[in-house]
Formats: sequence, structure tokens, C-alpha cells
Amino acid sequence: MSTPQDSSTSTNLFSPIKMGPYTLKNRMVMAPMTRDRALAPDNVPQAMNVIYYTQRASAGLIITEGSQVSQQGMGYPVTPGIHSKTQVEGWKKITEAVHEKGGLIFLQLWHVGRISHPSYQPGGGLPVAPSAIKPEGESFTYEGLQPFVTPRALETDEIPGIVAQFREGAKNALTAGFDGVEIHGANGYLVDQFIRDGTNHRKDQYGGSLENRARFPLAVTDAVIDVWGEDRVGVRLSPGGSFNSMSDSNPQKTFNFMARQLSMRPLAYLHVVETLESVETFDYPALRKNFDGLYIANAGYDLKRSEAAIGSGTADLISYAQLFLANPDLPARFKKGTPLNTPDPNTFYGGDEKGYTDYPGLKE
Repeated sequence: MSTPQDSSTSTNLFSPIKMGPYTLKNRMVMAPMTRDRALAPDNVPQAMNVIYYTQRASAGLIITEGSQVSQQGMGYPVTPGIHSKTQVEGWKKITEAVHEKGGLIFLQLWHVGRISHPSYQPGGGLPVAPSAIKPEGESFTYEGLQPFVTPRALETDEIPGIVAQFREGAKNALTAGFDGVEIHGANGYLVDQFIRDGTNHRKDQYGGSLENRARFPLAVTDAVIDVWGEDRVGVRLSPGGSFNSMSDSNPQKTFNFMARQLSMRPLAYLHVVETLESVETFDYPALRKNFDGLYIANAGYDLKRSEAAIGSGTADLISYAQLFLANPDLPARFKKGTPLNTPDPNTFYGGDEKGYTDYPGLKE
């Protein structure tokens, strides 16, 4: 089983660390970030995506933006998929380029569940979810913002088919040349919807008790492990997050349980979104103690907080979203103490190279 490094050797953010079969050159992880820049209409990674990821190959590990495991799992415009041959070929160009730069890259497997819209669904059907509970807010569609719809609750006999979508996505990621995969179990998407009782009101073996609510997430994890092996699979959770109308009656109990269950599988890592809104109410160190493996923390960490977390052992690695978005050479900037580029929120989602591949590196 992968275990956290001894604190005597985990002295700083730039120390190498062993993760499964790999040795990461530093503890800095590029977090998964939706950027909506795949090639329409088939959601295929394209040339500027190759440049974007290659620019950030100095990260200890890159985790890609979420990539839908099926058309049913799509919820945003031009997000890349991992369910067609052309998508696999597009991703293959990215993995080859990142590897040429000495980087490691995991693909994030994604199904948005109820955070979709009929315009994305095969035949214009309803999005699927554990229960027919409509989220608040609006869906981002090709026609602009539209109200979320009430999803269709999955039939019990349909759920193994959704697990099979994740298995197939994992196989496709292997074909595309990735070094591993991360299961997106965070931020109110399908896996998260099964875990929390605010969105899972099922009366069958996939709802009710903690054991039942964990059944689908763990089935997905085991299916992906069957493809990749345990030490090249990570899972991302967001225990305190309310994004996408998420809630749970006892999040500490729920996610401590999930961490223990995942700990029984010697995963590459557990990746936890420590939302700033929940740091006063959720005990993340307690969650971390329930997982016997590498722990990646994500929550707007700067250099000082990162060093403190690594030094104290409360995290083994730190993932960065906006900082890596705006600073392709973030490890070098942190190491040298040089100023950081400022991210431009106006170019986060969609568009062209502006705000995507044109953030300057130190040498520029």
C-alpha cells in the first residue's frame, strides 16, 4: 500500500516523493480545471491543448480537466471526452508531448450526472442521477444559460452500465498513453451525488445507509482499478463543498467512511478539495487520518501554506488550480520566489489561446 512519506524526508514542496510506480520530482500537482477548449463538435483535444499541458510539465503531476466517459456524462460546452477513437487520438498527442518534457499526467474520469441538460443527452433525453432531484441554478449550454431540469433517477439495473462507462474510459485513457487516472468524485457530479444523502434518496441497495451510498463510487473505483491497478488510480472528493446544490446530513461521518473504504484499496492518492467555506466546520486532518495513503490537498494554497502543510505532514502533495493556470512554470517561480502572473477570470472558460497558452514564463 502507498503510505505517506516519513516527515523527516518530506521537508519541503520541492522534495521528490514516490507515488505508486512513479517518483514525482516535486510535491506540486496541477489540479484538474475545466477550460472548455476542446474541438467542436466531437469534443476532441486539439493542438492548443497540447501546448497548454506541455507548458506545465514541470509539475510533479498533471491531472487533466474532467473528461466525460460518455456522451451522457457531458455537462458543459466543448469539454474533452474519453469515449471515442478521435478523442483518444487527441489525448495521445498530449501525453506524448508531456512525456517528452519529462512530465507525468493522469486523466480525470468524469460523469456530471444531473448537472447536464437535455441538449447534451443522446436523443435529447433527461440527465441521469441517483434520484430525481433538480439542482438549483442554470446549465451552461451551446445556446447559453438554461435552467437545470429535473433528472431521471437511474433504474437499479442501469447502474452497472454506468460503472462500465468508467471502465471503458479507463481503458481508453490507458490506450491514450496516460500514466494513471483520477476518478472525479467531487463538486456535485455523479459519483458525489451518490455519496451524499442530500442528492441520494434511493430505496434500493445504492441508497440509504453509508454502505449503500458508497456502493456505486466503490464499484467505479474497483472497475477502474481492474484496468490500471491500484497504484495508478486516484480519487477526488470535496467533503465540505456545496457547489451544484450539494449537501449531506453528516459530512464528517460520510467522508471519513469513504476515506476508510478507499484506504482498503492501495490507491495512488486521495485528492481532497478543502473548500474554504468549510474549513471551520469540517475536520480535514481527521479525514486525512482515515486514509492510509498519499493525500493531496487543494484549497487556494499559496507557497507559505503549502510548505506548512508539507512540513507538518497534514498533506503529502498540494494541488493548484488558478496558480498553475496563470503560471505555467509555477514550480520555478515558487522556488526562486519570483512574482506570479495574475489569472484573468474572463478567459477561464472557452475561447482561444488568449488566457490559455499565452501566460508568460520567467524566460519570457
